[in-house]
Amino acid sequence: MTHKYITVSYDLYADNENGIHELIEQAPEQYPFQFITNLGMALESFEAQIAPLNEGDEFDFVIAMDDAYGPYDPERVIEVPKEAFCIDGKFAADQIYPGNIIPLVNEEGMRFYGLVNDVKEKSVVIDLNEIHAGKDLHYKGRVVTAREATNAELQEAFNALAGGGCGGCGGGCEGGCGGGCHEGGCHEDGCGGGGCGHCGH
Repeated sequence: MTHKYITVSYDLYADNENGIHELIEQAPEQYPFQFITNLGMALESFEAQIAPLNEGDEFDFVIAMDDAYGPYDPERVIEVPKEAFCIDGKFAADQIYPGNIIPLVNEEGMRFYGLVNDVKEKSVVIDLNEIHAGKDLHYKGRVVTAREATNAELQEAFNALAGGGCGGCGGGCEGGCGGGCHEGGCHEDGCGGGGCGHCGH
């Protein structure tokens, strides 16, 4: 199986609830989204569009909601006791605040990310939906790099996918995650900005 190392710069658009086409994410050429094909590092429908392209090619395509992150599920918005986000007995207010994306781990040890919606007196409201759930995704951009992945790059990717880090998102995720890496989870502040937070859901 061939593994290509690809980096892309792009603007990502979606229609908001008022029907207005808006820019929701960017991966600039200085910090492109990077991934290796056939490893599940990018959204499958995104990779299918990008993988056949060559370095320097431009792209403009739409991924329908059902082929992206599916519909938004209100039941994936949960409340977690504040105690779950305490470090040395103190609530981690510098990490747990509305709008921040935080790393979580469930009872089985699986790592994932959640968006802090609200911080209440005794609990934290967390949205576990993918950040672009419920949206058709319109990508416009350019392939910056497209070549065969090196053995070192493959090994690094395998280590990351095994739980050793943030995948291959050098561009900063969802500030550069090509419809991908949200599954594995990088975000703008590196790895979600935290390390606290255990969730049984």
